[in-house]
Amino acid sequence: MEQQLQLNEHNKQEYPPMHTVEHILNRTMMNLFVCGRAVSAHIEKKKSKCDYLLAEAPTKEQLQKVEQCVNDIIKQNLPVTFDYISKEEACDKFDMKRLPDHASETVRVVHVGDYDDCLCVGLHVKNTSEIGQFVIVSHDYTEGRLRIRFKLKE
Repeated sequence: MEQQLQLNEHNKQEYPPMHTVEHILNRTMMNLFVCGRAVSAHIEKKKSKCDYLLAEAPTKEQLQKVEQCVNDIIKQNLPVTFDYISKEEACDKFDMKRLPDHASETVRVVHVGDYDDCLCVGLHVKNTSEIGQFVIVSHDYTEGRLRIRFKLKE
């Protein structure tokens, strides 16, 4: 008898390309700045923003590198896949701070190729080739918080 997965309900309708690029941006920031994933994010179809905690403001060159790295990953046409694991298993692999207290015992892991793995219940593209070009529209840095505003171009 096949067991049916019990997952948390999700009340958002994200724009899949923008949501997937948020995952790529998060991993890129972690790789380049050794920081955590975004501490807050507002993801919309036309323009989105993510906030990161950094010890100092990034240079213009560093932000250009972020943009280039994100676009390089997009161009690799990576598959976006999902796995389901127990919350107990997830504790050993993922930061559980943002998981709701009432989270189900089964959680979903989103994989962007072999580049990023993250717990997530949101909507995503099937392949990074569906995203388009990532563009940093603006940024600001105040009191240890970097805000990056970005959009996608087809």
